Amino acid sequence: MSDSQPQSALREWRTHFSHPVTLVVTGGVGVILALAGPFGTDDLLSLPGRVLYWLALVLATYSAGFLVSTLVRKAVHSMPLIPAVAIEALAIGAVICVLVMGVNALVFGWVPSPKDLPEFLGTVFGIAVIVTGALHVASRHVRPDAVAPQDTAPPAPPPILDRLPLDKRAALVALSVEDHYVRVRTLRGEELILMRLSDAVREIGATPGAQVHRSHWAAFDQVTSVRREGDRAILTMTTGAEVPVSRANVPRIKEAGLLPR
Repeated sequence: MSDSQPQSALREWRTHFSHPVTLVVTGGVGVILALAGPFGTDDLLSLPGRVLYWLALVLATYSAGFLVSTLVRKAVHSMPLIPAVAIEALAIGAVICVLVMGVNALVFGWVPSPKDLPEFLGTVFGIAVIVTGALHVASRHVRPDAVAPQDTAPPAPPPILDRLPLDKRAALVALSVEDHYVRVRTLRGEELILMRLSDAVREIGATPGAQVHRSHWAAFDQVTSVRREGDRAILTMTTGAEVPVSRANVPRIKEAGLLPR
């Protein structure tokens, strides 16, 4: 049985928040807000209290927003940009509103009055729309396809290589989803690119391979070995990386001659 969307989203959430950069950045934002003391918190709390308050608020809202975004984006990824952004922003804004009001009620005993509620909701939802829209525009950016080469010219390199630093442009090995990014692996290294896997696969050119999992694409000419794990499989690539093959995609690698039929 394939993983459910909530399980997949939780896995992405754990991967994202186990990365040191995520913790450093969110912690840094919390400390900066504590020092600045916005929204009157400099008058209401001492510096240690502000540090605890803003660290808790930043980590809670960012964590919840990321999880909601991951879940919703999987459901609306095929929709037009504006409706997708609107749905995702509404979901994120609703969750963040509840969290912020809950934290403020616990710390300050304050809940927005009917008079203050429209401004409070407008601020939170406005920020959610701006951030969500920026992420969608960046992830949906697709470069124009390369012009088909003439018969006398060598095959054009995959367009996705144009997104990589010069020292990492080489034969494609694999593509893997990580949060809102795709990790592009080549024979010269790897790089994270902000885009969807479906968009990245459109830019592989004539590279022989296939999407063998909801989160992975593999170049068949870079596979060194294959092993079965129950009704699934694992590809070992020339770089040593391992790429999982879901049960539904095992027939693809059989057709490619990587497993006996």
